[in-house]
Amino acid sequence: MKQPALKKVKKKLTPLNVLIVLFMIGVVSMIVVPLLYFITVAFSSATEVTQFPSSIFPKFTVQVKVSYISDETAENYTKFRVLVKQGDEFKPAFSSRNADEIEDYFEKYLSVTKDGDELLADFETTKTEGEKVFTYRKNMFYNFKAFFNITENGVKSLVNSVLVALLTILISVTLGSLSGYAIARYRFKARDKINMGLLFVRMFPIVAISLPMAVLLMRFQLYDTLIGLAIMYSIPNIALTSWITSGIFSGINPELEEASCVFGASKFTTFMRITLPMAFPAIAASSMYAFSTAWNDTITALILTDNNSTLALAVYKAIGAGSGDIQFAAAGSIILILPALVYTFVMRKYIGQMWGASTVK
Repeated sequence: MKQPALKKVKKKLTPLNVLIVLFMIGVVSMIVVPLLYFITVAFSSATEVTQFPSSIFPKFTVQVKVSYISDETAENYTKFRVLVKQGDEFKPAFSSRNADEIEDYFEKYLSVTKDGDELLADFETTKTEGEKVFTYRKNMFYNFKAFFNITENGVKSLVNSVLVALLTILISVTLGSLSGYAIARYRFKARDKINMGLLFVRMFPIVAISLPMAVLLMRFQLYDTLIGLAIMYSIPNIALTSWITSGIFSGINPELEEASCVFGASKFTTFMRITLPMAFPAIAASSMYAFSTAWNDTITALILTDNNSTLALAVYKAIGAGSGDIQFAAAGSIILILPALVYTFVMRKYIGQMWGASTVK
């Protein structure tokens, strides 16, 4: 006897579904379009930044129209008139016959890093061939290099940010996980109040405690040091790590630890080899909070540092300088974003396990 064919159920496209889809497309566009423009600015030359309307995608080449100018009444008077393509038109840029001036303009305003004598040799052909259009490849990483050149201690700021983030993670995770384990495993007076009180530390903005902390750090000779800045960032993250890990440790069966001790392992060995690996997803999530706090902060670093600034502070100063070189600040911001993306990518599979995901593709 033949089984009746299963009918395909078609979902009707209701006005509500259409509105939801349009709303989601709008939200994604509000995030993606500015991000694409921001990336474009980071890879744009100084001339391209001032163009209107701006391109949403970066350009890899620059077109210039060069013409030879001479004055028969003046002896040895020759110049090359350079027009830069902006949109569909060529607009006047400068006139010169000096190789160094030409090289400096092409590098500073067009992000073309080519020897001035080579550019001048190209322009010389216009004497016999007339007005010509030349296409040059941009140095797409010029803004990133220039950011470190124009920023005071740019490379040092990047190293400082990495070290402060690592120290913050180390302090926060070590002290926070140990206090979380103590709250989860031991019974003592005001245990629940302490556990809830940890959240109150997160209620205060980190800037609010920066000024009194600056006084304390000066007394202990830790002002304008990386360890002092890491301690400042660790204060709210120790409490958060403790609160997160205490819940995870409470869900781990104590009988596993007791079985390990029965077979001769010490409490420290049991914690390191049995309990800690099982709580690693919570520790990974806590480390991400600690990393983001230390990596993205500017105001606290501005208060607590003088010569040992972080990369986020360097980008903040570059934006606030008002020099008009927004492409350099955008390049610095891209440098600031990349380590955070890499760290998130590395930790994503451990964080997924907190919500029951065994693997993350």
